[in-house]
Amino acid sequence: MDRNLGMDFVRATEAAALSSGRWVGKGDRHAVDQAACEAMRRTLGDIDMKGVVVIGEGERDEAPMLYIGEELGTGNGYAVQIAVDPVEGTNLVATGQPGAISVVAAAIEGEGKLLRAPDIYMDKLVVGPAAKGAVDITLPPRMNLKVIAKSLGKEVQDLTVGMLDRPRHEQLIREIRQAGARIRLVSDGDLSLALEALDPQGEIDVLMGIGGAPEGVLSAAAALCMGGEIQARLVFRNEQERERAKQLLGTEDVDRVLTMEDLAWGNVVFAATGITGGNLLGGVRYTGWGAITHSVVMRSRSGTIRWLETHHHFHHDPRY
Repeated sequence: MDRNLGMDFVRATEAAALSSGRWVGKGDRHAVDQAACEAMRRTLGDIDMKGVVVIGEGERDEAPMLYIGEELGTGNGYAVQIAVDPVEGTNLVATGQPGAISVVAAAIEGEGKLLRAPDIYMDKLVVGPAAKGAVDITLPPRMNLKVIAKSLGKEVQDLTVGMLDRPRHEQLIREIRQAGARIRLVSDGDLSLALEALDPQGEIDVLMGIGGAPEGVLSAAAALCMGGEIQARLVFRNEQERERAKQLLGTEDVDRVLTMEDLAWGNVVFAATGITGGNLLGGVRYTGWGAITHSVVMRSRSGTIRWLETHHHFHHDPRY
């Protein structure tokens, strides 16, 4: 996957952020989704590739998201698997809260792969490069926190664990507090927390807890590019979800631990742009002449991570 294709994907996240950013704090979730989805679809459609969406939200939401199986691109060039989340944190944008981002990950067919994860829940454990290989999602939180602290040269009391603020995490929160670690709870957006956990400069040392499986695949793509690690397990609310996972994944063993090799491998690109400002990515800032965005684009093959501040002059097409 060449550098120009990677930059094409970050242009897609920028376009989605610029369009949905117009709706920050206006209370209209549908308009946020529609603006981001249309801008991202239009930009991805102009790329010379034979793209197909393998991770999307079309199966879950009635909002106009890019749907699983949708074909994108000009039909020329590489065959590419695409994972998208035009707005991670729709509620955050609608209510004007920080932490919303636009995300695309991609893998070239034959050179890389992204898991076609069912749109269900997933229990995740995400750490950065220093703790890679040291954690085990099947162990109690206190044991993982101890090895993470050792890997980072910290005390457990100085670790920060990120997770979604959900009733399902009450027991996990209790165990982490008993171990002595700090916790940051967010209302939406565990992918943003995963990115912080993967970044050695981030304020989060580890992501724990249950969120969406599609976001888990996107987190794995970022982990592959950043040299970190994710371990995960699918979480089923009913037998129908279990059977659907068996059919989609082509295996009866849907309860096993999913590793990096299961979720994302090979030649992968990850791109994200901030919509509302967060700890890693600033939000869209509109000016008299256009707007400023903050993005990151990563490539697993080269190991490059580029943090971009882009100035968009609106007398030009922002897709280019």
